[in-house]
Amino acid sequence: MKILCVLYDDPKGGMPKRYPLSNLPKLDKYPDGMSLPSPKGRDFTPGQLLGCVSGELGLRKFLESNGHEFIVTSSKDGPGNEADKHIVDADIVISQPFFPYYLTREKIKTAKNLKMAITAGIGSDHVDLQAAMDHKIDVVEVTYCNSRSVAEHIVMMIISMVRDYHNQHRIVNEGGWNIADAVQRSYDVEGMHIGTVAAGRIGLDALRKMKPFGVHLHYFDRHRLSTAIEQELNLTFHTSVESMVKVCDVVTINCPLHPETENLFDTAMINKMKKGAYIVNTARGKICNREAIAAALTSGQLSGYAGDVWFPQPAPNDHIWRTMPNHGMTPHTSGTSLSAQTRYADGVREILECYFDKKPIRQQYLIVQNGELAGVGKHSYSKGSATSGSEEAARYKKQ
Repeated sequence: MKILCVLYDDPKGGMPKRYPLSNLPKLDKYPDGMSLPSPKGRDFTPGQLLGCVSGELGLRKFLESNGHEFIVTSSKDGPGNEADKHIVDADIVISQPFFPYYLTREKIKTAKNLKMAITAGIGSDHVDLQAAMDHKIDVVEVTYCNSRSVAEHIVMMIISMVRDYHNQHRIVNEGGWNIADAVQRSYDVEGMHIGTVAAGRIGLDALRKMKPFGVHLHYFDRHRLSTAIEQELNLTFHTSVESMVKVCDVVTINCPLHPETENLFDTAMINKMKKGAYIVNTARGKICNREAIAAALTSGQLSGYAGDVWFPQPAPNDHIWRTMPNHGMTPHTSGTSLSAQTRYADGVREILECYFDKKPIRQQYLIVQNGELAGVGKHSYSKGSATSGSEEAARYKKQ
């Protein structure tokens, strides 16, 4: 078989010769009891950089020793890119949410041999799920592999934005000691109302991690949590996003991107929020209207926006979120820590081993199977596509 793997570029200075930590903490299970990925083999050292081109997700030896052709590239956007050249006869395509190969309906039509699209991570909206269903292409992802990594990032972003850490760090780097400038936008998070849009694995974990800060917790979700969990965290459930954002000082977005959530945070929704609230978005950039976010930061309707996700990715160099005031943007790094990379690399290999051995892939990993939403996909997504506009990614030029 031919396996196409699209990964982000290597470090500018080349692959690391050493790493800050010599080993990773040993984890066996996720909080819900599900076991971590368990492939039969592993051809890398945990904690290595695996998500870039030279890292190859640690798959080359395994795939080539079993007679498969393995193509790895970071060239994915614009005319004549390498990924498009190889998708036409690939059997399997692997991509990451952080540097997605947008598998649009047009590309799927050219991929006559394609049987499966694997997301090395979580969140498969870079695949036109409706087109995948129509063409009987299975879509799978490594559910839960980096959920806790993202939840940690959310907590970091909430505290950083409310305390205005980015501004204070800049002052130090510029050689200053301007304390009044450093604290004029800085507050305590204690006593604030924090709400999540969706309380799945990431949203719920973020709430749990915020509880010790002495905050009031809120959530909206299509699937209400159990009474036991609501009581444990003293959670307030809201039947609509609009109801929740009216009372929250900080809103963290943790829902999947699909037609029902695309552009959810537009001007109208943002104007229903408390004046001066903060948004933290580690879900998908397209859930927020880019111009509306920038305008709200300029007007003061929002005090800050910390986003780890953009649309498209990589974001064009002139993307308005790069230069808007009071932002805490990161280049979709929340789920690709070196710790998380070990788990999603193991997960991809587990999926491939199951596929080659004709054994069932974990139900939790399934998004689309046999032409229908399945597994986690059935719970989290709706039919349709959210890939339109992804061609803008070609406007990014490497610095």
